[in-house]
Amino acid sequence: ELQVVTILLVLIICGVGIAGNVMVVLVVLRTKDMVTPTNCYLVSLAVADLIVLLAAGLPNISEVVASWVYGYAGCLCITYLQYLGINISAWSITAFTVERYIAICHAIKAQLLCTMSRAKRIISSLWLFTSIYCLMWFFLVDTTQVTFSDGTQVSCGYRVSRSLYMPIYFLDFAVFYIIPLGLATVLYGLIARILFMSPLPTSLQHSCLGSMHQGSSLKLSCRSNRGALSSRKQVTKMLAVVVVLFALLWMPYRTLVVVNSFMDPPYLNIWLLLFCRICIYLNSAINPIIYNLMSQKFRAAFRKLCKCEAKNAENPVPYPTAVYYSVTKDHSHDNSD
Repeated sequence: ELQVVTILLVLIICGVGIAGNVMVVLVVLRTKDMVTPTNCYLVSLAVADLIVLLAAGLPNISEVVASWVYGYAGCLCITYLQYLGINISAWSITAFTVERYIAICHAIKAQLLCTMSRAKRIISSLWLFTSIYCLMWFFLVDTTQVTFSDGTQVSCGYRVSRSLYMPIYFLDFAVFYIIPLGLATVLYGLIARILFMSPLPTSLQHSCLGSMHQGSSLKLSCRSNRGALSSRKQVTKMLAVVVVLFALLWMPYRTLVVVNSFMDPPYLNIWLLLFCRICIYLNSAINPIIYNLMSQKFRAAFRKLCKCEAKNAENPVPYPTAVYYSVTKDHSHDNSD
């Protein structure tokens, strides 16, 4: 039963997650108006989730069916990639949370801080730091072989005692779970206060009310401001859902690790372990679904990606609707959706 349930769930979740995260990367890289600082962090998150699904999800199938088949080098590299993807995903979420806070709560500073070049530098720094940090796993894992009367079983596990790797678990728990979630909670609270409790300044409300009797340019300006506000709310809600799902889906595994750190012997029920693993894989697979459900731009970009581009190139679709631009509208960081 364990093998059947594991294979079915892992294949479904990993298949959907790999396809979805690949689509996120493609639509951002191939669509010009999707290249924004926030979407750069979402691409970093998608790549990290792909690593988790490929390095943790798919090897779990062969591990539950038979013994470890990837050898000593595979044990080192796969373990390294697992923790690299997990840790990068946590800090990518932290990075786009800070970016949203600056863009909404400090709009003037955002013009200098929330830029594409700065986002790329931050992402490169996060990947470099985490890649170096995770190198320690090359020295902490090894393959072990147990001989039975009907054959041998190879497994990939820890080569050091429990007392040595326990501080590492608590360090990961603090740096890549508690701190990102604590920071996200505070920043999204500040964002909500600015965005939802006082969305429009009083002067702007009066000017928009007065625009009923004034020129069309002021009407377009007020309409543009309302559109930018609506877009900010939409992006913020979507990213907040990503953070909440990250907290909920990682909670079973993180809790189990903390509890087992104080239990001897540790509690290792096979069905509970499967549940914790499935939650991790689901966290890496569900984000593209959230983007599709909550973002109009991502939804349109996903549909366009699924269509035949050659057919569209041969038969270009005319766009008779006029497009208006307002001098007060800023697409640099507000309309990140």
